Amino acid sequence: MKLKKLMVCFLLLIGTFEAFSQNKLIQPPYLKAGDTVAIVAPSGILKNKLKEMEATKTLLKSWGLHTVVGKHVFNQANHFAGTDSERCEDYQNALDDPTISAIMCARGGYGTVRILDKLDYTKFKNHPKWLIGYSDITALHNQLHNEGFESLHAMMCTSMIDDLEAIKETISTFKDAIFGKPLSYTLEGSEYNKSGSSSGQLVGGNLTLLHTMLGSETSIDVSGKILFIEEVGEHKYHIDRMLQSLKRAGYFDNCKGVIVGDINKIRKNTTPWGSSIEQLILDALADYDFPIAFNMPAGHEDDNRALILGRTIKLTVDKDKSLVVFEE
Repeated sequence: MKLKKLMVCFLLLIGTFEAFSQNKLIQPPYLKAGDTVAIVAPSGILKNKLKEMEATKTLLKSWGLHTVVGKHVFNQANHFAGTDSERCEDYQNALDDPTISAIMCARGGYGTVRILDKLDYTKFKNHPKWLIGYSDITALHNQLHNEGFESLHAMMCTSMIDDLEAIKETISTFKDAIFGKPLSYTLEGSEYNKSGSSSGQLVGGNLTLLHTMLGSETSIDVSGKILFIEEVGEHKYHIDRMLQSLKRAGYFDNCKGVIVGDINKIRKNTTPWGSSIEQLILDALADYDFPIAFNMPAGHEDDNRALILGRTIKLTVDKDKSLVVFEE
């Protein structure tokens, strides 16, 4: 009898530990003046982007931060910012360097998936640091999430434009996030919002990359979590196809909510889809009862608010507005 009780207690402890490990990711230290940010380019080529790079360094310097730039950042290997080995080397060096406090990606594009399996997080785990980026960088966010670490979906060097007023929220929320100030957003309402409230870790990013990761070690289990999606430059039927593929794979079965960011520059098809992108998403997710919030200003627009991926949020969705509050 005593042995049976001990076994029950042991199993409960294991369950508690597993729940804890699933619900609490490791938070890299917030930045402070004097810290160093490494700039790397794990994806597309940085052609004619020197001005944006210098503007980023100037911005970070104004916050008391130092920058180091990967030695291969401006390399050119056809579509990519250097060969796979060169891009991997810059990112790996930043991961391994204990003097680096954050890794900011210069741009997205395509290419990160080609280096995922070459990366080693052993030294990173001794000195965690923030990964910063969006779009193609979703692949790295996924990988870090599965390694058990938070990361930052936020602006990159190519986000820097001449009109800083147009990206003031992009910059200010990025600064707040990396320096540890509380984050919360009140989203503009939408007739398409699916009302409700929930809480869970925020995960996700670019829909194409989430779809690309499906079935691999870098796919995210969204059970008990809230999924953020954004997209750019796709046909509506492409977006529906990706959502249907994720759905058929059970991706949304235990999801706690969906936040829809910018889905812009939608390509025209010779055969019209017949509904809005919002209705397309609602139709694809009609079988689920979790809340769905539209109008999150994050993604491939100038107004690209910072999101801490892996952090628990409280999501409240109504037709007139939605609230996204990050746990401190």
